[in-house]
Amino acid sequence: MPGSGDLLSENLLTARDIADAEVTLEPVMRRTPVVASRILSDLTGHEVRLKCENLQRTGSFKPRGAYNRISKLSKEQRAGGVVAASAGNHAQGVAWAATQLGINSTVFMPTGVSLPKLVATKAYGATVNLVGQTVDEALGHAREFAERTGAVLIHPFDHADIVAGQATLGTELLGQMPDVGTVLVPTGGGGLLAGVAAAVHLQKPDVRVIGVQAEGAAAWPPSLAAGRPLAMSSMSTMADGIAVGLPGSVPFEHVESWVDDVVTVSEDALSRALLLCIERAKLIVEPAGAAAVAALMTRDDLHLQGSVCAVLSGGNIDPLLLTHVITHGLRAAGRYLAVRVTVSDRPGGLLSLLGVVKTLGASVVDVVHSRTGGQLGLEEVDVMLTVETRGPSHREDVLAALGASGYTVTVES
Repeated sequence: MPGSGDLLSENLLTARDIADAEVTLEPVMRRTPVVASRILSDLTGHEVRLKCENLQRTGSFKPRGAYNRISKLSKEQRAGGVVAASAGNHAQGVAWAATQLGINSTVFMPTGVSLPKLVATKAYGATVNLVGQTVDEALGHAREFAERTGAVLIHPFDHADIVAGQATLGTELLGQMPDVGTVLVPTGGGGLLAGVAAAVHLQKPDVRVIGVQAEGAAAWPPSLAAGRPLAMSSMSTMADGIAVGLPGSVPFEHVESWVDDVVTVSEDALSRALLLCIERAKLIVEPAGAAAVAALMTRDDLHLQGSVCAVLSGGNIDPLLLTHVITHGLRAAGRYLAVRVTVSDRPGGLLSLLGVVKTLGASVVDVVHSRTGGQLGLEEVDVMLTVETRGPSHREDVLAALGASGYTVTVES
């Protein structure tokens, strides 16, 4: 993919742009840690480290770009305040940055936004308006508000100052991992990927940069193939932080020039990656933030070189969604088995079923016992059994043992 950058567009970031952003952000941004991941290193055969931007202020990388953008506003622009549209991380980044700079902020969020993100955005100082069902609808209201009031619209990714702010993550990473050979970046609209690619290319052009998207919201591969941003007709993914249907024009030039590849990952891979981050790295990340880890776990076509860094772009996740994703991850990893079994409705019928599970060493999570199924005989009962297993092979052992004991088993998805 890189190569068109040989004839550099005047719209591409320069080293001075990024250095200026570093000076602006140094007093207010956290230098987030880089931690080793032995399990990913063993899996890939490369030294793998995680760049923990989930520990950044407001829980994601977004304040880097938001603060850099807002800090450059004129006195007159600041007086009119700023406005943004977001379902979460960008909203919090704008609210925090504006408050730090003494500027009023208004944020439009979809009506279905999670309560923790809504509460956090208000707590950072923004006036929040709930409108529409999607971020695109909210963005329409934000644009109208900007035209009506004179507030400056702070786009989540499609502005050079936003990209320059995100690029400081890249320069920070190069200082922490001077031997890095490959960087994987969760990707939605492209601001973070463009910024990291710019920082890496301008300092170490031989480093491989890979963007990672969710399969159900992957606008970048077809857009890059077409040579221009293309809008998706629909999206479906748990990774709402990277669910963007149209790449930004500003990021597009950077990605097309300086990014080596953009790959996609499944929903199962995202949930398994989130589970790995929690269990093995002791880090809370959101599904979007775990996309780079998901690629390392499931893609064998990344052409990794040297030491590898996976960016954990955010950690803002609703506890209710976290519970759901963990369950999904356990299922995807073969550690969670739900089956429907018909057993005898006589004393000891359920006990015999549980005895098989006990013999195999599986842990019972839940049992639902019903006598009202339409296909049940008079002396039959339907049992929905959920057990925790030690992995795919143990899961198959449990299923085989149930079958060998004469039970007809239906595996629930």
